[in-house]
Amino acid sequence: MRMISLAGQNVPVLGQGTWYMGDGPARREEEVRALRTGIDVGMNLIDTAEMYGSGRSEELVGEAIRGRRDEVFLVSKVLPNNASRTGTVQACEASLRRLGTDRLDLYLLHWEGSYPLSDTFAAFEELREQGKIGAWGVSNFDRVELAEAQELAAQSISTNQVLFNLQRRWPEAGLLQDMQAAGIPMMAYSPIEQGVLTEGSLALENVAARHGATPAQAALAWVISHPGVIAIPKASSEAHVRENASAADISLTEEDFAELTAAFPEPPAGAPIEIL
Repeated sequence: MRMISLAGQNVPVLGQGTWYMGDGPARREEEVRALRTGIDVGMNLIDTAEMYGSGRSEELVGEAIRGRRDEVFLVSKVLPNNASRTGTVQACEASLRRLGTDRLDLYLLHWEGSYPLSDTFAAFEELREQGKIGAWGVSNFDRVELAEAQELAAQSISTNQVLFNLQRRWPEAGLLQDMQAAGIPMMAYSPIEQGVLTEGSLALENVAARHGATPAQAALAWVISHPGVIAIPKASSEAHVRENASAADISLTEEDFAELTAAFPEPPAGAPIEIL
């Protein structure tokens, strides 16, 4: 698995997302096995959030990493309505309890809300000084919002987690370039648009066929082909996790990129942020 530097640590370019995981008791054992399989195959960055299932996703992740915490780069996020100076600290402590750990490797503001960023960032720094988080960053920030955040704490923002896939190429209208110039890795959520992206795409089928891969693997390979980008696809089964991991072995060609761009055009200048 190719690695990338994030918050002072080497992490895989393919991690594991957990949105919509932990909601169904009937699938819990399978989802736990999937997350553990991901760790086994090198996808040891796991992303979750207090919002996901109102904490049930964090509880699921906590079960999956029990006894393996030191093998995992753990990410969670605070909701904007909890992101006050004191609320951020309380939310983080609640996440840690659900996860069954004493620390997060990375803690993100899920999106910008009504509380001043200076208050949220001060809380992040307090948590970092206490050893409860290793680093912090933001999520769903557009170019203007990220620039404002950098004015407050340019050296401390470890990532910006945003929606980015072949169908949602808006970060290429400037945000990705800004982050690359600043040396800030981008974390791409929903890198195959929750599976919708691969339905009936002849271009993806063609590219996949050339590499003996699936359309989903080709779509993931496109996302992580961008320098400084980490993808966090969700997978609820062991087979799906292994399929995702194999996408890291695909090296797309100029022909592949040209065919995918013809089917999924680059964004226009000034393309606005997109959020799921």
